Amino acid sequence: MKIDLTDTTASKINKALVQGRRALGTPAVGMVLTMVIVTDEENAYDAIKAAEEASHEHPSRTLVVIRRQARTPRDRVASKLDAEVRVGSDAGTGETVVLRTYGEVSDHADSVVLPLLLPDAPVVVWWPVDAPEVPAKDPLGALAQRRITDLYAVANPLESLEQRARSYAPGDTDLAWTRLTPWRSMLAAALDQARTRIVSGAVEAEADNPAAELLSRWLEARLNVTIDRIVTAGPVVTAVRLGTEHGEIVIDRPEGPLATLTLPDQPSRTLALKVRTMSELIAEELRRLDADEMYAVALRGEATKETV
Repeated sequence: MKIDLTDTTASKINKALVQGRRALGTPAVGMVLTMVIVTDEENAYDAIKAAEEASHEHPSRTLVVIRRQARTPRDRVASKLDAEVRVGSDAGTGETVVLRTYGEVSDHADSVVLPLLLPDAPVVVWWPVDAPEVPAKDPLGALAQRRITDLYAVANPLESLEQRARSYAPGDTDLAWTRLTPWRSMLAAALDQARTRIVSGAVEAEADNPAAELLSRWLEARLNVTIDRIVTAGPVVTAVRLGTEHGEIVIDRPEGPLATLTLPDQPSRTLALKVRTMSELIAEELRRLDADEMYAVALRGEATKETV
């Protein structure tokens, strides 16, 4: 069910949500968080689709903020708010409100979002593109326990990574880091089996890949060794090689969903290591809403006393 509201207010949007639930006979319970997506028209469809798919695991109220700006400085855009309320099958397992802000309302989107947050529920803000330089100090980011950015969506990912390191606050995370979860799990399992000292390492990936840089920094911090960055044709991260006193530990995934794991004095084995969809990445991030300490370690390259 969809309800379109033109030149509206937050109060009218809340009434439309109640109206939609009553029309469908849906109780106003069961949603575990509020997700705020800040995006543009071009990327809104894919972001909403990913959030709705993730809502099957995490039922939520999704608020999509699309700021409509003037095309040129001479243009004047009247200050107003349009909304599209989606409930039932049109919104996954939760509720979706698409908010299009114009004029001065765009500069105060937090005042529109605040009355629409679920009471006593965590808030997650996701910027699929054009994230602020300091997410924690952004008016919308300040409302959230968790702030999700994506270094894959910026023109200069390694420069942006350095900015993320300078501006990091507990609750920040990035989908470039989330994409590494299968790699990190496999590396941890491989080191548990090998049980030998790591003396060198290398991460192979396409040029300027932010996930590869985060993985390299994480390994350097956790293993206290220098990790070489080796440029390959990709796609994304293609291999990790860790030198030991008894041979190399290698996870090699040149392409496709399968990788080869090689341990010293053991036969090679094939493992599943596919590139995950955006909805799978978002669903993983919503499983934990506390500070991601390992992301902070990888972002800043801080050494720790623990091993992988």
